[in-house]
Amino acid sequence: MKLTKNRKAVLAKVEPGKVHKVDEAAALLKEITFTKFDASVDIDVRLGVDPRKANQMVRGVVTLPHGTGKTVRVLVLCTPDKEAEAQAAGADFVGLEEYVEKIKGGWTDVDVIICTPNVMAKVGALGRILGPRGLMPNPKTGTVTMEVGKAVEEVKAGKIDFKVDKFGIVHTSIGKVSFDAKQIEENAKEFLHTILKLKPAAAKGTYVKSIYLSTTMSPGLQIDPKSVD
Repeated sequence: MKLTKNRKAVLAKVEPGKVHKVDEAAALLKEITFTKFDASVDIDVRLGVDPRKANQMVRGVVTLPHGTGKTVRVLVLCTPDKEAEAQAAGADFVGLEEYVEKIKGGWTDVDVIICTPNVMAKVGALGRILGPRGLMPNPKTGTVTMEVGKAVEEVKAGKIDFKVDKFGIVHTSIGKVSFDAKQIEENAKEFLHTILKLKPAAAKGTYVKSIYLSTTMSPGLQIDPKSVD
C-alpha cells in the first residue's frame, strides 16, 4: 500500500503507543485530519462492565457544551394540542397518524423521535422498525415527555443519549473537526465525566479501561483517563 503525502504527515505526528492528555489529543486531531469534508470527532470508551447483566448496563444522556456540530432532524409524534409547542421549538416534523403510516412504510429519515406519553401505544407498535435504528422514544432519555418543546430544544442544543454496546464499549460523536481544540476538549470532558458518574455498583475492577479520540478518517489517539478531571 502506497502511503499518500497526507498519510505520511499523519504518521510523523502520531507516536505509536503514546497516551495523551485530553487537551493534547484535541489539538493533535486537528493536525492529523485532512478530509475535504467536516469530519466528525468520535470518542470510544472501553468499560470494565458486563453489559449482558442488567445491573452493569451503562446508559445515559449528556448535553455537550458546544453541541455536536450536526444538524439534528427531530420528529415529534403528538396529539394536535402539542403541535404548536413542538413547531415553535424547532421540530422538523410534527404530527401523528401520517408519520406513523410513513414509518410503517419504512421512512426513518430523522435522527431523534420525541413523543408524548399519550401516543406511546401507537409508537410502541413501530418498535420493530425504530428499535434497531436507535430511534425508539424512551422516558429514560427524555424523549417520552409532555414537555415536547423543552425536549426539542435540548436535542437541538446538543443533548445526546448513549449506551454501552455488547462489547463493553461506548461510542459516540462529540463534535466536528472544524471545532477549535478547546471546544473538542470541553465536549470530551463533559462526556467522560458523565460516564464516570454512571459507574454501576456491580462493576468490579477497572471501570474505564481505555479511551480513544479519533475523527472519521484519522488514527485513534489514546487518552489518559487520569487527565479527564
